[in-house]
Amino acid sequence: MMRSLWAGVSGLQNHQVRMDVIGNNVANVNTTGFKRGRVNFHDMISQMMEGAARPREEVGGVNPKQVGLGVQTAAIDTIHTQGSLQTTGVKSDVAVQGSGFFVVRSGDQSFFTRAGAFGLDEEGVLVNPANGMRVQGWMAEQLDGESIINTSATIEDLTIPVGGKDPASATSEVFLASNLNKNTPVIGADSTAAEIREGTWAVEYDIFDSFGNTHTLRVDFTRVEDEPNRWNANVQISPEAADEVLQNVSVGGVPSADTQSFIVEFANDGTLQSISNPEGGVLDQGNLAVDLSFQVPEAAIPIDPDTGLPEGPATQEFTLNLGQVGAFTDSMTQYSSQSSTKVFRQNGYPMGYLEDFRIDQSGEITGIFSNGTNRILGQVALASFTNPGGLEKAGENTYVQSINSGLADISAPGTAGKGVLIAGTLEMSNVDLSQEFTDMIVTQRGFQANSRSIQTADQMLQEVLTLKR
Repeated sequence: MMRSLWAGVSGLQNHQVRMDVIGNNVANVNTTGFKRGRVNFHDMISQMMEGAARPREEVGGVNPKQVGLGVQTAAIDTIHTQGSLQTTGVKSDVAVQGSGFFVVRSGDQSFFTRAGAFGLDEEGVLVNPANGMRVQGWMAEQLDGESIINTSATIEDLTIPVGGKDPASATSEVFLASNLNKNTPVIGADSTAAEIREGTWAVEYDIFDSFGNTHTLRVDFTRVEDEPNRWNANVQISPEAADEVLQNVSVGGVPSADTQSFIVEFANDGTLQSISNPEGGVLDQGNLAVDLSFQVPEAAIPIDPDTGLPEGPATQEFTLNLGQVGAFTDSMTQYSSQSSTKVFRQNGYPMGYLEDFRIDQSGEITGIFSNGTNRILGQVALASFTNPGGLEKAGENTYVQSINSGLADISAPGTAGKGVLIAGTLEMSNVDLSQEFTDMIVTQRGFQANSRSIQTADQMLQEVLTLKR
């Protein structure tokens, strides 16, 4: 009877543990990124009353006789199933769809979390505003004007310097894709001003020097007399300027004597065939490009206050790309349709300020600048574990690595089995109230049944005590 008492006590104690876990689940039903707990029981060691016996010639085998001594908690598991995603519209809120944990750091200690309610602190660092832990990832590096992220490097704090400057970048390439009307009249030596205007097609586009100053690139195309597929191209830099801007045009490394013109020739099918100049420069294969340089006006060059000398280069160089030989997509053409002014890309821009940012599915943070440029600033890192159930809860929606979770495998979202990021959303708790309330009823009944076994054992003891009056 004493055994039944202690078995009942163990039942009460362990059902109380289960109720504690259920209560914690219900309490965190609205906690961002919370993962519910689950309690599993197993029986305690049993007392051997009589051991087993093997079969003999006279009789068969005998099973062991054991009395169970109660129940104990086998495991309290953390169930890492996906929670529903809730749209918030906050650009710094991020949810993980799939496996993986955000890495946040406090001092030198790393923590892992599914709660992506992030924000920026005073220094522009991406943090959890509830506790100040800093979100980890990789900052972009600038290499030849391109933003490069090295995801094999050590993770670091992510900084988004809203309001920070983006330095000006000089134009190094301009891409033309205009169509020149094959029916454009030819300009002769005796052509009137009106005929010259009608027979000339001008293309204008803004380019930038290394200081961010804007210059107008103008290219005038005129038909060559007696040559239906040839056009003379005349290049001018800032023709509206009061003072003439000195420039140089070269084809295939051969400068044009007049410093500003070259010849474009088309095939009969309307596609590019070659570019050349009278000095012998010719390009007729692959990509056709003209090399240009111009003298930056002195007024556009800042003066060093200490030395009184101009700062930076006084000459600006860039390439004017006309397209591929034989191509019509993103290349200059000559068809019997209206001439078009199409400069589809140039890579320079003035100085700007970071106005906004976006986070995409791969975790890349793209900065949006006031000068119209978009540049990658960094990338959020995700960590995965061989056994995520082995992580230890550290409070504040965070986990720490344990000896049974395995080491953190840190890489970019969407790689190595990790999930993707959804910006402007948060992952809700994966607690299912209907399941929790059902477990609560079962737990309550289990607790009640164990209390009845204690009461019954107590009544039996009372009967024994009353045998002798």
